Amino acid sequence: MKIRIINILVFLLLAATGAARDVASFCDGWEFKKGPFPADAMKGAGKWNSNWEAVTIPHTWNATDMQKKASSFYAGEAYYRKRFTPDPDLKGKRVFLRFEGVGSCAEVYINGYLAGTHKGAYSAFVCEIGPQLKFGEENELIVKADNSERPDVIPVNHILFGVYGGIYRPVWLVATDPCAIVVNDCASPGVFITQKNVTSKSADVAVKVKVGNSLKSPASMRLENAVYDMDGRLVKTDRQDFTLTPQSNQSIISSFRISRPHLWQGREDPYLYKVVSTLYRDGKKVDEVVQPLGLRRYEIVAGDGFYLNGKKYPMYGVTRHQDWWGLGSALTNKEHDFDLDQIMEIGATTVRFAHYQQSDYLYSRCDSLGLVIWAEIPFVNRVTGQEWDNAHQQMRELIRQSFNHPSIYIWGIHNEVYHPHGYTAALTQSIHDLCKTEDPDRYTVTVNGFGSVDHPVNGNADIQGMNRYFGWYERKLQDIVPWIEKIEREYPWCPLILSEYGADANIAHQTELLGDALDWTSPFYPETFQTKTHETHWPIIASHPQIVASYLWNMFDFAVPTSRRGSVEARNMKGMITFDRKTRKDSFYWYKANWSKDPVVYLTQRRNNLRERRETSVTVYSNMGVPSVTINGRDLGTPRRGNTDVHYIFDGVKLDDGENILMAKVNADGKQYTDTITWQYNGDCNRGSDFDQHRTEHGSW
Repeated sequence: MKIRIINILVFLLLAATGAARDVASFCDGWEFKKGPFPADAMKGAGKWNSNWEAVTIPHTWNATDMQKKASSFYAGEAYYRKRFTPDPDLKGKRVFLRFEGVGSCAEVYINGYLAGTHKGAYSAFVCEIGPQLKFGEENELIVKADNSERPDVIPVNHILFGVYGGIYRPVWLVATDPCAIVVNDCASPGVFITQKNVTSKSADVAVKVKVGNSLKSPASMRLENAVYDMDGRLVKTDRQDFTLTPQSNQSIISSFRISRPHLWQGREDPYLYKVVSTLYRDGKKVDEVVQPLGLRRYEIVAGDGFYLNGKKYPMYGVTRHQDWWGLGSALTNKEHDFDLDQIMEIGATTVRFAHYQQSDYLYSRCDSLGLVIWAEIPFVNRVTGQEWDNAHQQMRELIRQSFNHPSIYIWGIHNEVYHPHGYTAALTQSIHDLCKTEDPDRYTVTVNGFGSVDHPVNGNADIQGMNRYFGWYERKLQDIVPWIEKIEREYPWCPLILSEYGADANIAHQTELLGDALDWTSPFYPETFQTKTHETHWPIIASHPQIVASYLWNMFDFAVPTSRRGSVEARNMKGMITFDRKTRKDSFYWYKANWSKDPVVYLTQRRNNLRERRETSVTVYSNMGVPSVTINGRDLGTPRRGNTDVHYIFDGVKLDDGENILMAKVNADGKQYTDTITWQYNGDCNRGSDFDQHRTEHGSW
């Protein structure tokens, strides 16, 4: 299976390439300088021509300043320059630049000519540059990028997360025959695969291919669409001959019925076919595009749950922001792979990629890993009344660029946008209609933070998402129960997703003195409270099928450049893993024990090692059976069961003065699994100024 996955990934990474299409990385040899400059700066002279910095794409100018001090970062214009000599053999072809992401508005110039513009940091876009190129000679490419807040481009501010400036995703040079599968249809692959009536007996598949002719005369064409299984065996094929009229685009559709299909069954069996669309002109192959095909059927049933191919499927959900400490959003596939490895290890089955379109490579990996995913546009936090067109544009781009990923089950329209209610509701309904026009077979979702089904902006999408932070931003931890019971009682027809829940955790902040709520405006964000939040909330979520899917917030800490929280600048610390990806918090192992099939035996509170009470409790997560625990060699006896069947608590444990070594053991399947931590006890104390100073001196903070 590993070899099969690697093979299919090669096809996905070459999704828009083929033998007759030239696709080359365009990420090297760039220069960069920060603006702003006068409007005529690119005409040369003085300040414009000096002090360029050599960079490699992906690149962002906010890799550090958006992460270190709240509200102290550069948002504005910057410029990228590249000099290159296109091969003379490209003359007569159509030549494009494909940018996977530029934050957040871009202008592209070739030899001083404006070749294209784009508004939106997270979707790909294409500029045709062939008419301006000098083949066999040096050409100059200038890209102006600007990540200033704009009321007409979503997101309209940097409040929930920072929009990193720069060419932060790869760039590709694409050359095609004058007659080819279209490259510049919202930067889509030009091939759109739909599937209906999917069962274990058969599946109906339609492949629509958009082809274009830039010539001034008709062309005799043949399109071949072929479906191959994972072993490379031909399953179905269709050939159509047609005349492609000049200066036009046409859509050709092939329809197949696949008998006894091998279904895409999530993490259990993420089986992928591939669709190869090959275009011939006058009998000669001129273009080819390869796309994934995972045959599956999604269904959400209010009050019951999520179904994949007719079977109930657990939706163990995490969310992911794309930025990394010290890198910002300028990531390589190495960083994407690391994040996916952590998501797979925790046992997640579904991911909400928030709050914007993320790398197509990431979506492709989810196809092959079997993760069911939620993809969304960055319509978040605020409404200006000027974002209508751009919100539609970004949703159209998201859908067309990501249409063929079988892992995507839902399109996210907005997250926590409200006033004015009438405008927001109308815009949401319009985007929902756009989704259903572009892709009638997937769900849509909007997200509300108030927790009320009848809120004025709700009811304009297929699914209602709600962000709830009981015990953190509102009320007490246990108040999640009456909230969900009220919805079950009054709105049983409502398909509900708990789209965010959790609490911040600064791993340098620790205490065993916890209540059922914490003041999030305080400077103290103990990891232990985050742990308690998830220990409380997950079993409640799991026992209420009205919540058809849930997404803990967040898999990783991330930058919030406009705020200072929990004694840390520019950070949201609700992650299961720290921003630098080096430390897994206790909550990571809580979910791994509950969700994953991998063995887990884990003692909590290892960083809360300076204990405040002689008599305390010891908690172990074990999915391998009942653990035995010793402290300085003394057996602690039999634990009580906690909130789930992997949760074990030893009460009334008395610590020795000084060092206390705790060891947990479980024998299972002929193996012994152990975990060890050390606590220090120096006398009872309350968390206060003296105690805080003591911790600071001993490096615990």
